[in-house]
Amino acid sequence: MYLAVLGRQGEISVAELRALFSDVKKIQSHLAVFNSDEQPDINKLGGSLKLAQKLNTKPLDFLADLPDGKITFGVSDYSVRASRKSASVEALKLKKILVRHGRSVRVVENRDATLSTATSLHNGLSGKNERKVELIKLDDEWYRVIGIQDIDAYAKRDQARPARDAKVGMLPPKLAQILINLCGSLAAGARVLDPFCGTGVVLQEALLMGYRVYGTDVDSRMVNYSERNIKWLLGQKLLEGEKDGWVLCSQGDATNFQWQVPIDGVACEGYLGKPFSEIPSEMELKVQKQECQAIIVGFLKNLSKQIKSGTPVVIAAPAWLRGSGTYERLGIFEQLFLKEKVDEIGKLGYNVGNESREGLLYHRENQVVARDIIILRKK
Repeated sequence: MYLAVLGRQGEISVAELRALFSDVKKIQSHLAVFNSDEQPDINKLGGSLKLAQKLNTKPLDFLADLPDGKITFGVSDYSVRASRKSASVEALKLKKILVRHGRSVRVVENRDATLSTATSLHNGLSGKNERKVELIKLDDEWYRVIGIQDIDAYAKRDQARPARDAKVGMLPPKLAQILINLCGSLAAGARVLDPFCGTGVVLQEALLMGYRVYGTDVDSRMVNYSERNIKWLLGQKLLEGEKDGWVLCSQGDATNFQWQVPIDGVACEGYLGKPFSEIPSEMELKVQKQECQAIIVGFLKNLSKQIKSGTPVVIAAPAWLRGSGTYERLGIFEQLFLKEKVDEIGKLGYNVGNESREGLLYHRENQVVARDIIILRKK
């Protein structure tokens, strides 16, 4: 049994886990448990801050059995009545007994009931060193952290790329990973298409996850940016094995382009329209919705004729903040599970894969243009 500490967008993080693993259950707003035949890799999960594995022994027995030498450990308490004091008490109690038995021990100090991702990383509690450990207490159950999201690596892949353009939007690498993972468990070396590739964030993350990539964009400048960024990524020596022939980039309009096959999965951020710093007027919104929907529907029609049955298609579409505090989606995606709306998607040749609608909006607080994540599968 594994435990995931979820990121800020909890429902999206759970959807990502459900696309990849079995028996996924959300147990708190920021926690989920799941089963996996193989140990999951935190570096391939954009929505999880930490991964932990359930202990089969008592925490004291686990720590006492660690290799000789100084032990560094911390305790994060996610129990119902957890507090900074409860976590510290558990940690100091374990330390006291270990020291009594002759072990050298350092406890990472808690500033809260749980250790932050940055604190865990800074203290090397990511599971790479057997004698540096983070334990998670969840009521009567204990887990050992086996992976921590490398926030520094994400920042570097986002900010150090040579070709960036804030005017076309900045897709976070974490979200790119989520979009790819929502396609489900693709085979190693499968080809992932991004028909709105922009500066190539989805392409770079798919490569790092072990997939071949195919990017197209209507703007030749964006294709050039993607190629430059992929070249930079390859030069960082982050990829294992030879990648000749794994990258294909072309200029093309997603509403009429003829892609090369095979295509095993599609993950993309569609056209999000005009950026807004303030809530748009009804007239402004009407114009934007018409423009964005025309492009996305045209793309889905064109794609449907070129991919085989069962191919997953995950797209981040725009949704706009309104004065009420809610978000307004594109017409074709509004209240997606109402029969007449599902039929519109069905006429384009897709089944709807979303288990949750309201939870799959990705945005910061009060962000005007959110990303509405839509999961489809070719009929």
